[in-house]
Order: sequence, then structure tokens, then C-alpha cells
Amino acid sequence: MTVILTLCFAAMVQAQDKKLRTFQSPTPTERATSRVLFVDTEKRAIIGEVAVHFGQPVWKKEYEALGAFDTMTKGKVWRFGKDFWTTFDTNLPIKIAGKEIAPGAWYLGLHRSDDGSVWSLAFIDPAKARAARLDAFEAGKAPVEFKVPVTTMEKSMESKDKLLILLSSKAENPTEMTLKIQWGTLQLSAPIQVML
Repeated sequence: MTVILTLCFAAMVQAQDKKLRTFQSPTPTERATSRVLFVDTEKRAIIGEVAVHFGQPVWKKEYEALGAFDTMTKGKVWRFGKDFWTTFDTNLPIKIAGKEIAPGAWYLGLHRSDDGSVWSLAFIDPAKARAARLDAFEAGKAPVEFKVPVTTMEKSMESKDKLLILLSSKAENPTEMTLKIQWGTLQLSAPIQVML
């Protein structure tokens, strides 16, 4: 009886091994960060920061083929970034395109309307994504807490080979910032107001 149980257990382990696959990076992946740090120069104290962390996928020429990029994005919450989630982190209260966002960390996706004319940042609660064991590749399955519209900028003749997400503040009023997203010929932006 012990021999039969041992053989059955060994067969179950082999069957499980065939169902389980892993995907690994042979070396650490490249991540980029864009951030704005706010400093009170009179008190010489850091007030807070706003940052976005993201992987930089390479734009492929086949995305420019008729309908390819639309098929990837129209009517979907699309993972933008590479490997791990694109993460938006702020320890200051802010408004993006008028939407109030409390301090905290969020996973980001991009949502595109069914007709392709409207893009929005899709804010995803990391705790819910972790509880569902969702990878950024499955951003379309993640529950979106809220969306914030982004503006489509005029298409540039210059194509960005790697995804670029840039946070910048205005010199004349540092609490007014801009979020810019550029990838291939896609260019999006949104105003950010820091609530100091």
C-alpha cells in the first residue's frame, strides 16, 4: 500500500510540475523613475514628493501597422510599462486633471475608450491587485478604483523608442506640475496640482 501511495504522490507532483511555469529575468530589469521633490528652502526641510516608477518597453514598428495599436488598446485597460506594475506614489495630496488623490501608492494602467478618442489613467489599488495575484500583464482584469482623463497631444514626427513618463513642475509656480507620457508616436499629458 505504501508503494502505491508513493507512486501516486510522485505522479501528482510530476503533473503539478507540468502545469506550473515561471517567467524569469536572467538579469535585473531596467526601471525608470521620474519624480519631483518639494523642499522648503527657508527651513531646509523636505516637504514631500510625487514619483512614478515604470519599466520601459521598446516601441515596435509593427505597432504602426494598420490597426495593430488600436487592437492592443481600444476599449481596454492597458498595461503601460514593462515587467512590474507602473507605480504612482505621492506623499502629498494632489489633483490630477481636477481629480483629488490622497497620499499613497497606486498601480497605473491606461484606459482607452471604445472609439479610441479618449485616454485615461486607470488607478488600481495595489492591495486588491495583490489579493487577486494579478500581474501587470493582466491589468485589464484589475478592478479600477477611478480614472483620470489625460489629453492627447499632437502627434510628434519624432518617435520615442522607449516609454517615457515625465513629471515636471513649473519654475514660476512649483505646485503646478505636468505628467507627460510618450511612447512611439503616442503623446499624452495631464496637469497636476500639488495641495501644499
